[in-house]
Amino acid sequence: MDTVPAKKIITPAKGGAWFGIDYNMNLYRGCCHSCIYCDSRSNCYGIEDFDKVRMKENAIAIVRRELSHKVKKGVVATGAMSDPYNPFENELKLTRRALELLDEYEYGAAIATKSDLILRDKDILGFISEHSPVICKITVTTVDDSLSKKLEPGAPPSSRRLEAVAQLSNAGIFTGILMMPVLPFLEDTPENIVGIVRAAKESGARFIYPALGVTLRQNQREWYFNRLEELFPSQRLRERYQHQYGNRYQCAVPGAKQLWSLFCQECDRAGILYKMQDIIAASRMGYENPQLSLF
Repeated sequence: MDTVPAKKIITPAKGGAWFGIDYNMNLYRGCCHSCIYCDSRSNCYGIEDFDKVRMKENAIAIVRRELSHKVKKGVVATGAMSDPYNPFENELKLTRRALELLDEYEYGAAIATKSDLILRDKDILGFISEHSPVICKITVTTVDDSLSKKLEPGAPPSSRRLEAVAQLSNAGIFTGILMMPVLPFLEDTPENIVGIVRAAKESGARFIYPALGVTLRQNQREWYFNRLEELFPSQRLRERYQHQYGNRYQCAVPGAKQLWSLFCQECDRAGILYKMQDIIAASRMGYENPQLSLF
């Protein structure tokens, strides 16, 4: 595998508003899950050949040095720009070794992934949870495996991800679903939204955090439209997007208000959290003085 130079791996997050994280950690550059909607392809991130995975040079040594020198401990997130459980991780084990360091230096962990390879590290996540918060976020945007394989061809199908949610939850690890993006004209049906909530309930998910729409900008927009034309040639989706949204960055699903109301009702009925402040509070329960709560 090719490598890219790195001076820093762990960088400060902004204010802990996103799942209560304090730091971001990216051990890889690029991602081969090939999700057709991925925002990380946008020009603003400056990642060439995004679908090619490269490892950062001396990543584990840098992570050890940075963790040992930080004054403030906290929750370290991974998965923001590239999936930490790409297929190469099965042998390279950069993510596993970094998690071992988080445990050694008593930091928390927040993981976002589309891969059930996360189950390999269930033991370490359990060790971390004994002293610090752990939150696992697994993306599921459709309960239709055939559709998920079209939209996210390099990732395991939705059913395997839901099984990963179930196994992590059964192990006592705070786990839920990222229901984002919900793609307009493809996933924005009441049947799909209700199906995800009910599957999440069956899997023991503690939360679902949604985005009822997709973001489109720079070269990512053209990439997305080209994939839509290849995968769904009869649906004229490029034209529908251009008519509905023009060149807008944020493309909320049509009827978002009604779909949000349905989503909230289903989550409330299932006892599943969906507001960010509630998810953060639940993930931190037992790890800090209630009087020092973020909220």
